[in-house]
Amino acid sequence: MDIFRLIAEERIKEAIADGAFDNLPGKGKPLVMEDLSHVPEDMRMSYKVMKNAGFLPPEMQLSKEMVTLQDMLALCTTEEERVSLRDELTEKKLRYRMMLEAKGLYGNSAFTQYEQKVRAKLEGDE
Repeated sequence: MDIFRLIAEERIKEAIADGAFDNLPGKGKPLVMEDLSHVPEDMRMSYKVMKNAGFLPPEMQLSKEMVTLQDMLALCTTEEERVSLRDELTEKKLRYRMMLEAKGLYGNSAFTQYEQKVRAKLEGDE
């Protein structure tokens, strides 16, 4: 055991003895465990950090915008709106693909599975 681990464990024991953890919110309730099985193992920690910070990666933000545009396209009533939304959606799809290619993620099977899970969640198809 390294010195930092020993120090940390000693401080935790002191905090327990001092009652520092007695009034924490959720005390006595079961932990809510997140299912991260859809996130590739090597990306889980960064995913968790970004999620806790409320950050959405640029490619996922763009994906979310594409889902919104698809929903709007399904609801539009005029051909002029439809053409405008299709053009915008096409531009975002192209930008999305270029973004993935630049990051070396286009065609990556782990990322593709992750993307499908996220897209299903965004589209409400869980």
